[in-house]
Amino acid sequence: MPAGPGLGERRSAAERQPLLARGRPRPRWRRTAAAAVLLVEMLERSAFFGVSANLVLYLNSANFNWAGQQASRAALVFLGASYLLAPVGGWLADVYLGRYLAVALSLLLYFAASSLLPITAFSDGRSSFCGDVPAARLGPACHHQGCPPASPSPYCAPTLYTALLLLALAASSVRTNLTSFGADQVLDLGRNATQRFFNWFYWSINLGAVLSLLVVAFVQQNISFLLGYSIVVGCVGLAFFTFLFATPVFITKPPMGSQVSSMLKLALQNCCPQLCRRRSARDPQGAQLLPDQRRPQPGPSPQEDMANFQVLVKLLPVMVTLVPYWMVYFQMQSTYVLQGLHLHIPNIFQASPANISTTLHALPNNYTIPQAWLLLANVAVVLILIPVKDHLLDPFLLRHNVLPSALRKMVLGMFFGFTSVIVAGILEMERLQYIHHNETVPQQIGQDMYYAAPLSIGWQIPQYLLIGISEIFASIPGLEFAYSEAPRAMKGAVMGIFFCLSGVGSLLGSGLVALLTLPRGWLHCPEDFGNINNCRMDLYFFLLAGIQAATALLFLWISHRYERVVQNPTSQQQASRDRG
Repeated sequence: MPAGPGLGERRSAAERQPLLARGRPRPRWRRTAAAAVLLVEMLERSAFFGVSANLVLYLNSANFNWAGQQASRAALVFLGASYLLAPVGGWLADVYLGRYLAVALSLLLYFAASSLLPITAFSDGRSSFCGDVPAARLGPACHHQGCPPASPSPYCAPTLYTALLLLALAASSVRTNLTSFGADQVLDLGRNATQRFFNWFYWSINLGAVLSLLVVAFVQQNISFLLGYSIVVGCVGLAFFTFLFATPVFITKPPMGSQVSSMLKLALQNCCPQLCRRRSARDPQGAQLLPDQRRPQPGPSPQEDMANFQVLVKLLPVMVTLVPYWMVYFQMQSTYVLQGLHLHIPNIFQASPANISTTLHALPNNYTIPQAWLLLANVAVVLILIPVKDHLLDPFLLRHNVLPSALRKMVLGMFFGFTSVIVAGILEMERLQYIHHNETVPQQIGQDMYYAAPLSIGWQIPQYLLIGISEIFASIPGLEFAYSEAPRAMKGAVMGIFFCLSGVGSLLGSGLVALLTLPRGWLHCPEDFGNINNCRMDLYFFLLAGIQAATALLFLWISHRYERVVQNPTSQQQASRDRG
């Protein structure tokens, strides 16, 4: 469909004439635009991880006194919503805004919502938005039946959940549209360029995570959350101005309309044909008209709608069976964090090494290692393995014609996710052995006291390494699969569905936590006042491992059927026409 007289048409005309006239090679111009997208993504991810990495610790602190399960659930809701809302941003971009404006406006919303977090980090701001702070203190685990119950309504929940949901909406819109927007910059440089873009896009995500964890997480845990969240706001502002500054080099496209309504109508026709016949009977005049006789409307033809619907029906089972992997993946930023707070966290600068076996005091010049730094094990694996995979492993396998498909890589990623949560469960079993023998170490994290097992937090490194390896083989090939297999007119929608299903995995994990916190549940320990020493989180980890193992087998069967259908010559010809 020809573009209107908007920004997309002006940019494409400029691309055909002035760039060549100025002697600038087109591939270099495209790589400059892609590099700008990667920089914006790095800054946005720095902000996102700055919010999520220590969110459990922030809500569990003396400022709010949320129980451990409440804080973990809020983190899972935030992470899930940041993916679940992805189709909203994609739909707005397709129908009204275009991807460029959608990213720009989402960054503005990001900036406004992130500003609420430093406001709640100091007493006057909390008083203005949340009211008076209730008097509640963390204490040791309670072992008798007369313990007072935990507060059913966490302090400042409406304000914090509003800020987190607005942040989730902005982050999901940026993620959905910036991913496709960046791939558009290198689309006509060949499929290999698109694959490499996704590799380096994911690399920039993790580089942003490193900067956030090394700086923001340390500041939040050892100096103040006010300064830490102020850095988050600064990262979002810098990302917004970087995006605006790079506008002249971007390839932008106008909104092309949404196929959501067409897909829903086709789904309704296939699922409920009787209902559609009744509707046609009520509108006989419109039903009797052939497609060519009806008023022409912009967008794909009914034949293209049907072809795209058939492709979507094939893609959805593959993406849906990846949901349990996301349930496992998001434990890294929720229950793994909660587990780490109850392990021995050593000090970076120890003033009196002889005394650390009995107590851990946070002296003015004696900083504890931020628990969120354990995420660096995951991030380091990704940062190291992506260049190795891009420059060495993939070319070697391609030369020998043994490069596995994206779907087979995703199965391997599920296996590493399964082993990660198994290792976490074994570690939790060992931690609880110390707790049951009353071998605890009081340690002060920021302003709060935790009663931890005398096991080093370094024992969590293997589970973070394994989840990092799983990202290489599940998440990156998943992005590539969603973008490359989607029809040309539905790339934004399919990417939105991919991220949305990631959020479904996080929310299912949150729902499972909520279910297990009911009376007699494995995570029901209201007498702990923010600690988890009377919970059975090890059984929760093993349950996740069982779910992941079962769905991995189902994914293997579905992906085998999908590849067999795609390899059909008739399907290949149809797919090539659909993808343009």
